[in-house]
Amino acid sequence: MALSNSNRWGRRLVIAVPYVWLLALFLVPFLIVLKISLSQDVIAQPPYAPVFDLSAGWAAFKEALAQLSFANYGYVLSFDNEFIAAYGSSLVIAGISTVLLLLVGYPIAYGMACAPKGLQPTLLMLVILPFWTSFLIRVYAWIGILSPEGFLNQGLMALGLIDQPLEILNTDLAVYIGIVYSYLPFMVLPLYSALEKLDGTLLEAAQDLGCTPLKAFWTITFPLSLPGVAAGALLCFIPAVGEFVIPDLLGGSDTLMIGKSLWTEFTVNRSWTASSAVAVLLLVVLVVPIVIYQNIQARQLEAGR
Repeated sequence: MALSNSNRWGRRLVIAVPYVWLLALFLVPFLIVLKISLSQDVIAQPPYAPVFDLSAGWAAFKEALAQLSFANYGYVLSFDNEFIAAYGSSLVIAGISTVLLLLVGYPIAYGMACAPKGLQPTLLMLVILPFWTSFLIRVYAWIGILSPEGFLNQGLMALGLIDQPLEILNTDLAVYIGIVYSYLPFMVLPLYSALEKLDGTLLEAAQDLGCTPLKAFWTITFPLSLPGVAAGALLCFIPAVGEFVIPDLLGGSDTLMIGKSLWTEFTVNRSWTASSAVAVLLLVVLVVPIVIYQNIQARQLEAGR
C-alpha cells in the first residue's frame, strides 16, 4: 500500500511539473499583460495606472480594479488606425508562407523518409544544422544576398539572365523568402516524423492492385501524413504571424505586420497599454487554429476507437 501511494504521488509530481512551468512562465506573465491592457496611460513609472498595491488593503485593491476598462481594445480594433490592417496583413503573409513551406518542405521530408536508413541521420543533421547559427545572423545574410549589389543579382547578371538588378530587398517577396528559409526545419521535421513511420507494405499492396505511384501517393501516403502536415503548419504559421525581425530587416516600410506595429506602439509611442492590448488580441487570434486542431485530433481519436 505504501509503495502504491508513493507511485501515485510520484505520478502526480511528474504531471505537476509542466503545469507549474506553464503557470510561472505563461499564465502569470499573460495576466500581467492583460492587466496592463486594461489600464490607462500616465506619465509616471510605470507608465500606466492603476498599479495594484496589495499592501494598501482590500479596499484600495477594489478601487484600482474598478478603474480598469476595455478602452484600449476599442482603440486597437477601431478602423482609423493601422492595427486591423496589420492583423490582416500578418495573417495573409503567414498563410502564404505556410503554403510555400509545405510545398518546399514536403518533398524534402519525403526524400529523407525514402532515403536509406544509414543516410537518414546525416540528412536529419543537415536540416537541423542552420540552428547552430544565430537566427539574426542568418537573416542579415539574406540582406547581402537579396540587395541590388548582392550575390543573387550579381550572379544573374553574370549569367546574362537580367540586364539590371532586381528589386527584391525591402519587398514582401523578401519577407516570404526569409520566413520560408528560417522556418523550413519546423515544417520538415514533423513531416519527416510522420512519413518515416508509414508502412511501406501499403504502397506495395496498392501497386499490386494496379495503382499508379502518383495515385498511391495521393490516396495513401499524403492522407496518412496529414498529422505531420497539420503539426508543421501550426509550428510555422503561429510564429510567422507575430514575426518581427524578418519583416523589419528584409521588408520595406510598406510591409505591414502586427509585430512591427506592436514594437512601434511600445517603443515609439510609449504606450504600454495599447501594445499590451495588441499582444492579447494576437494571442487570441493564434489560439483559434490550435483549438481547431485539437478538436480535429480529438474527433479522430474518438473515431479510431
